[in-house]
Amino acid sequence: MSSLFQIISALLNILSFLIIIDVILSLLLQFGLLDRRNQIVSQLWVSIRNIMEPIYSRVRSFLPNTIGFDLAPAALLFGIFAIRVIIANNS
Repeated sequence: MSSLFQIISALLNILSFLIIIDVILSLLLQFGLLDRRNQIVSQLWVSIRNIMEPIYSRVRSFLPNTIGFDLAPAALLFGIFAIRVIIANNS
């Protein structure tokens, strides 16, 4: 059972890392510090968005509509934190 918890924890770490990269990349693109015409930046942005957008859309369906501010990454990080606490208390 311990190895299953470790695998779930590793997957949650990867997901957390992707969420943080997505948020930082989004902010850098929004403020113009990165250029979307750069091929490396564009490929990284598209690949991370293709991974994260299906997850965000499911989370957004439970959240209230906010104009100009996306609560999905914060809610997802909070959910990951809650799952980590549950796993830590049950292992």
